[in-house]
Amino acid sequence: QVQLVESGGDLVQTGGSLRLSCAASGSIFSVNAMGWYRQAPGKQRELVADITSVTSGDSTNYADSVKGRFTISRDNAKNTVYLQMNRLKPEDTGVYYCNVRLPAYEGSRAEYSYWGQGTQVTVSS
Repeated sequence: QVQLVESGGDLVQTGGSLRLSCAASGSIFSVNAMGWYRQAPGKQRELVADITSVTSGDSTNYADSVKGRFTISRDNAKNTVYLQMNRLKPEDTGVYYCNVRLPAYEGSRAEYSYWGQGTQVTVSS
């Protein structure tokens, strides 16, 4: 009922840039958060960045390893989240997964979590 379509993954050299996008569609009435996770070969999946809707405005969170290099943003009208990745490093290589968290029902604190198929980012030296 909810589909996430990711794009932007590619092979780039160290120091290059990529922009990932993820568009959510389906039965979406409100969005609690959208974010990006990645899984490097032989490693656990980790949070890269997310953006959470709060009453005071959107709040962003980044993994320490990407702070200052990556920027997450979203277009609420399009239910689309972006990840601008600059000064890429080989250690950024991995499969990047889009995630969206939706309230289970109106006013609920319980959430449904949906995942995209993943997009491969490879940074070569």
